[in-house]
Amino acid sequence: MPRARLLPCFGAVLVATAALLALLAPVICRQDPQAMELSQRLLPPSAAHWFGQDDNGADVLTRVLFGARVSLSVAWTVMLIGCTVGVTLGCWAGYRGGWVDQVLMRVVDMFYAFPSFLLALSLVAVLGPSLRNLVFALALTSWTGFARLARAEILHLKEREFVLSAKAIGCANSRILTVHLLPNLLGILTVQATSVMAATIIAEAGLSYLGLGVPPGIPTWGSMLSAGRRVLGEAPHLSLAPGLAIVILVLSFNLLGDGVRDSLDPRRARLKN
Repeated sequence: MPRARLLPCFGAVLVATAALLALLAPVICRQDPQAMELSQRLLPPSAAHWFGQDDNGADVLTRVLFGARVSLSVAWTVMLIGCTVGVTLGCWAGYRGGWVDQVLMRVVDMFYAFPSFLLALSLVAVLGPSLRNLVFALALTSWTGFARLARAEILHLKEREFVLSAKAIGCANSRILTVHLLPNLLGILTVQATSVMAATIIAEAGLSYLGLGVPPGIPTWGSMLSAGRRVLGEAPHLSLAPGLAIVILVLSFNLLGDGVRDSLDPRRARLKN
């Protein structure tokens, strides 16, 4: 298999494996992620606890798998909300043009004026740490990329012959957008979706690391990194496990997105080979 296809397939396998492990976490790990065994706190990896135990004696592997459920569910939800809102607004603005396009682009420019992580951090700090507020803050900063991408593609596609033919036979604008234009965006939107999910995982971990993610008590990779920072010299496995999980999952999404992008541009794939 060519190298240009091997790495994306590897990324897809890693993403699928992570999703399966997160889904089956209650079955794989029979221990409670909140269980405390203070007599066994900070123990290193062993046959009974592959990733060791944290400062409360809880099994680190169990907490990593349950943390994957939080990261993947937040990333998936944020991506779906951002894609739905962004693609809808971007397609409509690009197709209609005029003042609709101008207003939307100025709103997008306003959001781009603020760093997305700092904007999400401010919103969560004001609204309070909760899973719903976390998803809302991250989704509010994720739709702009979808909107710009969809608008740019629609501006290019709406002058093509198949669109002009559809207009000539009297097709409604809604039908032209959903039947003739939107299917042509699926590939490039998939690339954007993988990028957004990777960025969301990093943002969620960063907010949880600062104590502004999900409420305390729910295991997340960011909160595990924060707890491991305090005992990094004594028990490095507390930070190593969630840190590697974040790196591997983000890298997997990026490899998957690169593969989809190369499949849309055969010349780029041939150059990589």
